[in-house]
Amino acid sequence: MRARNTEGFTLIEILIVVGIIGLLATVLVTNLIGRAGQAKIDLAGTQIRQLEQALEMYKLDNGRYPTEEQGLAALVRAPSSEPAPRRYNPGGYLKRDALTDPWGMEYDYKMPGANNTHSFDLSSVGPDGVQGGEGEGADIINWDTEPL
Repeated sequence: MRARNTEGFTLIEILIVVGIIGLLATVLVTNLIGRAGQAKIDLAGTQIRQLEQALEMYKLDNGRYPTEEQGLAALVRAPSSEPAPRRYNPGGYLKRDALTDPWGMEYDYKMPGANNTHSFDLSSVGPDGVQGGEGEGADIINWDTEPL
């Protein structure tokens, strides 16, 4: 009789390895899904800061912020309504896709602001799509709600 070849893996060993890989994949995917939501919140905050900078450049060139009626669209193309900008940048101040938040909603622009009374308020309703909220459902805003 010949000796049996013992090289290779048994079915049990293969099932154990597949189970471990499945367990690791589940943990990894669960952690990544949680981070995706926070990444969108961080992106919205960054976009609000970019909008603030573009609005400040608009004011430097034109002596004032766009009116609430002109809105953030004034950063993409010269507004046709009064007051007309004095020295509008021919290339605009922003790309069109920067006017919506990561959830596809337009940023809210109030001029003058209720919170920033000498300038403007910018906000996004955040991932829940509803004004207000707390935690991950909170609005993303450009004013500080915490007292110093």
